[in-house]
Amino acid sequence: MELSLDGSVVLVTGGVRGVGLGITRAFLSAGATVVTCARRPASVPGASFVQCDVRDVSQVSELISGIVSRFGRLDVLVNNAGGAPFALADQASPRFHQKIVELNLLAPLLVSQAAYSVMSSGSIVMVSSVSGRRPSPGTAAYGAAKAGLDSLTSSLAVEWAPRVRVNALAVGMVRTEQSHLHYGDEAGIEAVSRTVPLGRLASPDEIGACAVFLASPLASYVTGATLVVHGGGEVPAFLAAANTNGSSS
Repeated sequence: MELSLDGSVVLVTGGVRGVGLGITRAFLSAGATVVTCARRPASVPGASFVQCDVRDVSQVSELISGIVSRFGRLDVLVNNAGGAPFALADQASPRFHQKIVELNLLAPLLVSQAAYSVMSSGSIVMVSSVSGRRPSPGTAAYGAAKAGLDSLTSSLAVEWAPRVRVNALAVGMVRTEQSHLHYGDEAGIEAVSRTVPLGRLASPDEIGACAVFLASPLASYVTGATLVVHGGGEVPAFLAAANTNGSSS
């Protein structure tokens, strides 16, 4: 079965690079009309671009109203914009933590509210992270925000059913143009890849395919769910440290 979204109008926040670009491309391949946004000007072949800071109420309002004015509707929202630089919790300022939570939790809520007000039906997909489900040292505020995003997903799914479905993707490690900032050089990336059961990092296009699935009619009975996309997760550290093969004598 093919995932076809012909005729659908889709907004992908932060859909100009990395995972977001993979999501944008996936929806374009599925036949959707895609609008993407970012704080800085960008160009994505095949998609419309609007400069917008998703933390700003007035800019978000203009973004959503502009989409409806131009295309007559909004069917799918993908809240992808987010992220955080490495910063130890005791060394980062309160202002830093505030901005991280604002971008990764409050902004998706803000954009979702604005989108819901114009959606007669459709789907919202939150791009969450495995960092919200396990310790996130060096990005503690980010992990906490993503845990909140998972909770927000399930709450909105109940409040906004049956009109709009709301789901999330808990994304694991993805190979993007910024992978070196998180995992180091090529040798570091290869070493990190070996910790994943599937033996590699995800590609942005693979995350995009999962987002398209959740937004498509194939997931018509799926709402309030978080789909974990992490290649099997992480092999438990104790397995490497243990000096037994698990058999009893």
